[in-house]
Amino acid sequence: MRILRDPQCLLSEGLATLRLQFQVPPTFPEPVLAAAEAAATRAPTDHADWTERAFVTLDPAGATDLDQAFAIEPAGSDWLLHYAIADVGWFVAPGSALDAEAWQRGVTTYLPDGKAGLYPPILAEGASSLLPDGPRPAVVFTVRVRPDGETALDGVTRAVIRSRAKLAYESVQDGDLLPGFLEIAARIELAAARRGAARVDPPEQQVERGGDGQFHLRFRPLLPSETRNAALSLACNLAVAKLLLEHETGLFRVMAGPDPRSEARLRQTARAFGLTWPDAAPLAQFEKLLDPADPRHAAFMLAVRRAGQGASYAPFVPGAVPWHAAIAAPYAHATAPLRRLADRYVVEAALALANDRPVPEPIAAAFPLLPAAMQRGDACAGQIERAVVDLAETAMLADRTGELFDAVVTDLGEQGARIQLCDLPVVARTTAREVVPGDRVRVRLDSADPATRRLTFQRVQ
Repeated sequence: MRILRDPQCLLSEGLATLRLQFQVPPTFPEPVLAAAEAAATRAPTDHADWTERAFVTLDPAGATDLDQAFAIEPAGSDWLLHYAIADVGWFVAPGSALDAEAWQRGVTTYLPDGKAGLYPPILAEGASSLLPDGPRPAVVFTVRVRPDGETALDGVTRAVIRSRAKLAYESVQDGDLLPGFLEIAARIELAAARRGAARVDPPEQQVERGGDGQFHLRFRPLLPSETRNAALSLACNLAVAKLLLEHETGLFRVMAGPDPRSEARLRQTARAFGLTWPDAAPLAQFEKLLDPADPRHAAFMLAVRRAGQGASYAPFVPGAVPWHAAIAAPYAHATAPLRRLADRYVVEAALALANDRPVPEPIAAAFPLLPAAMQRGDACAGQIERAVVDLAETAMLADRTGELFDAVVTDLGEQGARIQLCDLPVVARTTAREVVPGDRVRVRLDSADPATRRLTFQRVQ
């Protein structure tokens, strides 16, 4: 991690430019804000009273848009995971001003100096958020987790819940968690391993603004608390996908794995990194041996991620099985409706089906249209994320042109070799030829321009 002091305001000005370039909305139109204020006063009337159950949340410390809370209870050798999802559908009616604005945005967009939410803060960080400051309406998915990690949906209920605690990834201790949490996470992870699911979680290159106002650029590996919490979300999403498939409807998250040609290139990359990948072992099996704390392993995990064809959304199509190669199962997104437009529709469909009701017509009609809306939102958010990192890298190195740096080649492409600097959390390109992934090189920084967000490195040895 490096702190970016930014005395020349390169980052601050650059972030303002990015917001203009990518048309990041600074706020919401007045009719949408007015609709949100009215919606926030809507009292839950179709909800059971679950306020006596001990729900908690687990999120980044500074998060206020809390989609999920959970309670756990034993059921013989099984565990019942009561996974509460913010009841956004209670506040946002299809066809309303709030709904139309959400369709334009698709997702919440995050920048180091603030986010552009999918919904106005009075909902996303207030009435809808599962904060521990009072009862909140939720849709509770009761997921039965068996000893082998297989999941089944026991019920879906609109309920009012009360979170007992806002736990944070960065500080939570095992003793703070509900009994059964660790065992459920372990069961889900073992089931994923049996399916051959891929767990490619390389460290993420991130730019964050700290409490001191300074920006930080770092490679951040996932914390164990994040991985375990993700297992609970995975359990819920897998169970929802099963329900949707049984009723031949819904929206699914799909992804194809690396094709044979890509896998052959990955084997060459593994050899270049000095990694032992047995010929008879499939990629999914080899991935289980990777340690993101090892720089060679982390670089290979990045190569695996780039070799895939990317995830997308697809509505149910008769005769086709929606498949997510990394999950190794049909998979749906239902657990983040405050941040993803599509999740609200999946939640509403699951709520209807689990209670023997047909999917409401506006919900069913949206499924074929949602993939395009989500693709636009995800693509824009991805471009902004990459641009923010590029800006931070150039701002960090703006006064260091001419200096020499040690680097490792992580990948090759038409534009040259991709390198990762050894002593800074910076990934860039160089025109170096006759190198292979894993090679250590010495490069000179020829230019670092925050205005264009471009770095130019020249190999010197």
